[in-house]
Amino acid sequence: MSRRRKGREVNGILVIDKPLGITSNGILQQVKRLYGAAKAGHTGALDPLATGVLPLCFGEATKFSQMMLDSDKAYIATARLGERTETGDSEGAVVATKPVPENLTPEVLEPVLEQFRGDIQQVPSMYSALKHNGRPLYEYAREGIEIERPARPVTIYELELLAVRENELDIAVKCTKGTYIRSLVEDIGEALGCGAHVIELRRTLAAGFTLADVHAVPDLEAMRERDESLDGLLVAPDAALSMFPEHRLSGQPLVSILNGQPVRILGQAYDGFVRIYGNEGFVGLAEALPEGEETKLVPRRLVSDSGKR
Repeated sequence: MSRRRKGREVNGILVIDKPLGITSNGILQQVKRLYGAAKAGHTGALDPLATGVLPLCFGEATKFSQMMLDSDKAYIATARLGERTETGDSEGAVVATKPVPENLTPEVLEPVLEQFRGDIQQVPSMYSALKHNGRPLYEYAREGIEIERPARPVTIYELELLAVRENELDIAVKCTKGTYIRSLVEDIGEALGCGAHVIELRRTLAAGFTLADVHAVPDLEAMRERDESLDGLLVAPDAALSMFPEHRLSGQPLVSILNGQPVRILGQAYDGFVRIYGNEGFVGLAEALPEGEETKLVPRRLVSDSGKR
């Protein structure tokens, strides 16, 4: 006999303003309990030190969490100059100190920041969740074990200096998935010759959502205390998939897609994932495969109620 999942069916995305000092999974479990949801997941962890945009997926939306994880991100970070720490942020012990160069002005800093714009190679932090032999790197780091990490390609689309103080920098970063802001700040510190670590980090963009879209957990708790429904705060799964082109189907091609069968279309040069819509809304994601003058749409992720469409 199959076990019934505890909780009710909840479908959609809720964008949370992750608070300081708690893990992403900790917030996920809090919000999941507030909704009484059977199934939920987040779209890429933020460090306990970090705050800001954290999309949470419920029910059918979890089918698209990997696409959201793969999206570009943006952050505002404050770097403390002159100190390197074990972890690359203020949670770790200071392991080295050096004098901060005098007269750090935007004009002096600009050539340094320019080195890190565009396509770069980045060595992930030992205090990251990347896995080695099935264990996250941070577990090895806490045991004092150093694992060799190959540099990985990432892209820094934007790197802007927001403010400079005696021993601190505020920077805004927009980057590809897999970019470690702690590593970026450490590398900037090395380029300045004094070392650096992150003391504040706020994510401002993830999966197309910004700080204008976030909800605070205390506000959710207050709504529950007033016995107000939280479901109206959810957005549909396709709200996080706007990076993919949209294609509408009807008739037999729509029926075929809903039955998990590929269809061929003419006149559309798609390549990669495509959002598919039927007569009544979002159906799911298909992968577009060019085949001469035709494009084959292969269903990859369909929402479970799409049969009604």
